[in-house]
Formats: sequence, C-alpha cells, structure tokens
Amino acid sequence: MTYPISQQGKIVLVVGGAGGVGKATARMFAEQGAHVAITYRPGDDKAVAAQAFLATLPGENHAAFEADVGETSTLVALRQSMQARYGDKLDVLVNSAGFTKPVPHADLDGLDDDLIDRMFAVNWRGQFATVRTFAPMLKASGDGLIVSISSIAATNGNGSSIAYGAVKAGIDVMTKSLARALAPQVRAMGVAPGVVDTGFVAGRGAEFNAKTAATTPLKRVASADDVAAAVLACATHLGYSTGTTIVVDGGRSL
Repeated sequence: MTYPISQQGKIVLVVGGAGGVGKATARMFAEQGAHVAITYRPGDDKAVAAQAFLATLPGENHAAFEADVGETSTLVALRQSMQARYGDKLDVLVNSAGFTKPVPHADLDGLDDDLIDRMFAVNWRGQFATVRTFAPMLKASGDGLIVSISSIAATNGNGSSIAYGAVKAGIDVMTKSLARALAPQVRAMGVAPGVVDTGFVAGRGAEFNAKTAATTPLKRVASADDVAAAVLACATHLGYSTGTTIVVDGGRSL
C-alpha cells in the first residue's frame, strides 16, 4: 500500500459538518478530491448557511442534509438521502456532531438529570446511532473508516463538565469496540483535541485561549484545521491503524 492514499472520488459524510471542526474537515477532504456530504440541524437558517458553505468548497458533487443525531429517525432518512445521491457505499464517516454546556465540576447540582441525559443522547448515543445506521454502507466500501471526535477531557478528567469528560471517555471505548466489531472491512479511529479556537464552548474567548496557550507546551491552542488534519491523516497516512485515538492538544495533556 502506498501512502498517502488519494481521496479522489471517495464518499465522505461529515456529521456535524456545519460546526468549526466539521467545516474544516469537509474542506480538507474536498481539497483532496472527495465528494463530501455534511449535515446540519433542523432550521431554515441552518440550511441556508450549509448551502452557502458548500458553495465555497472545491470539487463537485457535494451535498448538505438535515439531521439530528439525537433522533435516530432523521439518521435513517439521512442514509436514504445518501444512497439516493451516492449509491450504497460510504468510504468515510466523520462523527463531529456534539454540544456542551460549561458546568463547574464542583457544582454537582448544576449538572442536573436533564442536562446529563441530553449530553449522553447527543454526544454518545447519537454517535453510536450514526455508526449503526451507516455500518452497512461503510462495509460495502470494503475499506470504510469511522473517525469520531473525542477530547483530552476523556482521559484527564477536566473539560467543560464532568458529564462531557464521561461521554468523551465513552467515545474512546466505543472506538476500540467498533474497531474489533467491524474489522476488517471498516476501521474505527478517534481524534482527541484539547482546547480548539472555535465557538464550541460558550464563554471561552480570546482571553481564555491566551491563558490556555501560555500553559501549553506548543504555546498556542489548536485551530479547527489542526483537528481536521488529524482526521484526514486517519484516512491517508494511518491506513494500518484502527481502535486508536490520536491526541491533538499541543502537549497540553503532558
């Protein structure tokens, strides 16, 4: 096998492709010649924004579809839309949908049952449901790849809330389990960023990023492109890897 592997003509689905990391990932795959589909959450404004983003991508045969990972029925509809447009195979599934709400770890009452349930429904169950829905198409590829976005919160116990670290730890375990269950037709990988310069965590702006950068060995926080490059590497240079989570944190977890 020769590396890097071309992505020309590959079918790539970025679930959560309307977010910062999702957009960067979609763009990098499009630049490599892939046909990229992204998802956006329900809402006319989100549909317009998704279509506007697609218009900026190089290449052709890109698409945007509405889906909510917390509602499996929308994932089944997404699969049907993907099959109608691209056929019965999917080469790469990127699980980048998710959300969080900052809750200080000592504020146990602030992490109420409803928030915990939503965190797990979107950030873990939603990722698993997406894989479950698209596993037949990934197997049909013969060389399918799942990349799920995790976090260093999965291993260091920090992060925006205790629940967020717990669901990301669950993503890492899921990646290992899927790697065994779906081999050899499908590989499963994870990418675990530290702090990323996007609007993902409410209330974390330039001041927070500057303080974090000062205590990070590489003296900066990650960009969305840093994370996307690691996702792309899973599809190109890391073709003999599965069940592994790649840390992209500038050394912050050292």
